[in-house]
Amino acid sequence: MTGTWVGRPERRREDRRLITGHGAYLDDLPAPGAAFVAFVRSPVPHARIRAVDPARALAVPGVHAVVTAADLPPSLRHLPLSTIPLPPDFVVAPVPMPVLAGEEARFQGEAVAAVLAESRTLAEDAVDLVELDLEPLPAVGGLRAALSEGPAVHSTAPDNVLFHWRRSGGPVDEAFSAADEVVSASFSIPRLQAAPMEPRGCLALVSQDGQQLTVWCSSQDPHRPRVQLAQLLGWEQERVQVVVPDVGGAFGSKGGLAPEHVVAAFLALRSGRPVKWVETRSENFLAAYQGRGMDADAELCLGRDGVIRGLRLRLLADAGAYHLGHTSVVSLTATSLATGAYRIPAAEVSVVGVATNKVPTGPYRGAGRPEAAYFIERLVDLAAARLKLDPVEIRRRNLLAASEFPYRTALGTEYDSGDYRGLLDRALELSAWGDELQRRDRERSEGRLRGVGLAVAVESSGNSGWETAAAVLGEAGKIVLLPGSSDHGQGHATTFAQIAADAMGVDPSRIEVRAGDSREVPLGVGTFGSRSVTVGGSAVLLALEELRSRCLIWAAHLLDIPEERLEWREGRVVPSAGGEGVGLRELAAAAREGARDDLPELRGDGRFTLPGLAFGSSACVATVELDPETGWVEVDRLVAVDDAGTVVNPLLAEGQVIGSTVQGLAVALFE
Repeated sequence: MTGTWVGRPERRREDRRLITGHGAYLDDLPAPGAAFVAFVRSPVPHARIRAVDPARALAVPGVHAVVTAADLPPSLRHLPLSTIPLPPDFVVAPVPMPVLAGEEARFQGEAVAAVLAESRTLAEDAVDLVELDLEPLPAVGGLRAALSEGPAVHSTAPDNVLFHWRRSGGPVDEAFSAADEVVSASFSIPRLQAAPMEPRGCLALVSQDGQQLTVWCSSQDPHRPRVQLAQLLGWEQERVQVVVPDVGGAFGSKGGLAPEHVVAAFLALRSGRPVKWVETRSENFLAAYQGRGMDADAELCLGRDGVIRGLRLRLLADAGAYHLGHTSVVSLTATSLATGAYRIPAAEVSVVGVATNKVPTGPYRGAGRPEAAYFIERLVDLAAARLKLDPVEIRRRNLLAASEFPYRTALGTEYDSGDYRGLLDRALELSAWGDELQRRDRERSEGRLRGVGLAVAVESSGNSGWETAAAVLGEAGKIVLLPGSSDHGQGHATTFAQIAADAMGVDPSRIEVRAGDSREVPLGVGTFGSRSVTVGGSAVLLALEELRSRCLIWAAHLLDIPEERLEWREGRVVPSAGGEGVGLRELAAAAREGARDDLPELRGDGRFTLPGLAFGSSACVATVELDPETGWVEVDRLVAVDDAGTVVNPLLAEGQVIGSTVQGLAVALFE
């Protein structure tokens, strides 16, 4: 969809409020009468908890309670094991994360007890007064060591396997038996800490009659925390309200319910007071789930002509001490995209999620997609070196052609569209590839270490393929959008307003976007996995289409003209034969003052379901120079060409690319 506003590089309308200090983040919310919670965390990676002595902490005036796992009702002692749909043959061991560690603490930073006090400072100080009697146990940190020789993290998973899965397609064994060359390699991707600008936090409030629970939390959406809290409490979802205020970043690290949220809700229910928790930066590094953390053993078989015949990939994923509801989805995504942008007729992948005595892992920007691109692109480069082929040429021989889409990979993943060869050609053109190679060779002959590399990547989007939205005609003809996708830095208030402005024929200033309150917005999925515009924006468009049709019904009534003789023109409903018609302001006033049973509410609801994943793609060229004496890497030039489909706001899209490039540099060179 293109029009007056979609496709324009509009500045983010929400930025002025945020950068001038007028945002309302979790810790900015007023909390009169609130008590504060802080957590006693394990100082060691693995220990048996023999006793927790709260006496010294409870002796301090203003400290109201110290709770342990034994104080929690059984239903609140563990997070839900799985919240993401997985293939039926994806096996997950029953080791969900405890809200508070009970008999054992299994990673350094795991919460063992919680202190409720009159102030945040008092709660944090009282944490140091709670005495832990811990018996240290053997711990395991390495992936391969955990599988071969490490002590068991859980007695119920003695092999340290928390999940496993296998998928194959095509004649894999035959392809490798008949291949002229087999390239093998092992790869390791270290863990990463998302380190959002705003750490996690929540504020829990119980109604006076104890029948309603409201939780404000710094989260990626209100829906998953609400569903999970209601499930744990055994309540109807209508009794739980989750509100997401302004959020200072996430990149996957604030998906779903955190153990600390459950404790805050429990303490609010028990004490009858509002309870607030705001994570410190140190806590965020210790206890917030981390991303990446994978080893892979991979093989690629080829003919002498450089054509790829088959792939094998065994992925070892560092799950950490527990399986969170979305831990395994990262591995599933990485393996399902293992063939990358290439025509590989036979492939076999397997996943082993390994228990280690470390904080659990979960989605981090890309959530399996960057990992998949890294594995296959390194294999293709190694194959080019083995066969003495140019890295561009081996890619051209194997990249899927635009005429082959839609294309189902050997692993069953269906790519909807793409022009991978066109992307590669454009990236080579923009980077002056031939000139860069000549410069590389010249400088290497002079003793300077210069390198030129390229990669082609496939990106899936639209996970959990449905979303909802509502559109309401409000006072003075303002259109209020209520999307199921909530914002934590993506610019929804700007992009959704652009979509709505074109759909309704008005200026974006007439559009108000409100999200994040589970009681106000329709039940949705949320913001993750590059899905907000693709799925959430489509739901917004459907809601607006229904609102338009209802506005036509009202206009036909007011003008006494049949609907089929009316049309939209610049935000007004006018007679096709000409005439003044009625505007949104008049329609809103009429509906407010003269509501009738035979005329509809001026509200549209939309639910959009994506028939399958949507796939973007990119080609990148990098030129770097390495100082052989210091090891310092100088990135001389990066060229990225992306197929992103219809770009609603090029300015915001460019910002996303720049931001992801900086994150990629940090991952590759510094973190």
